[in-house]
Amino acid sequence: QLRLVESGGGSVLAGGSLRLSCAASGYSSETLSRNYMGWFRQAPGKEREGIAAMHSGTGATYYSDSVKGRFTISRDAANNTLYLQMDNLHPEDTAMYSCAVELRWGGSMSPTQALRHRLYNYWGQGTQVTVYS
Repeated sequence: QLRLVESGGGSVLAGGSLRLSCAASGYSSETLSRNYMGWFRQAPGKEREGIAAMHSGTGATYYSDSVKGRFTISRDAANNTLYLQMDNLHPEDTAMYSCAVELRWGGSMSPTQALRHRLYNYWGQGTQVTVYS
């Protein structure tokens, strides 16, 4: 069973930075070397939003317009960990952030699909990010 654990959330002043981590266990890094992985967020009263995703095999990355140019997704295969570097944070970035992995797709996703949360089947518990002005 794949287990994902996020960390790195917290409170930060607008304009600041945070780096989120998502540690995977239960599956080896090699097993997860051809999958889509992503970061999603959900603010109170809003739908879950896909903000960053990548394919662990090709390294292709995808970003929502809301974070493009400010956030960077990356993966450390040796440590089986997914990261989200968040720079120039805005108050509207305040949300619960979760990482997710898909293990059933078996093919290529379009950029839109890669940010669609319903296509992911393993999720972490989330880490809260609060940005204050």
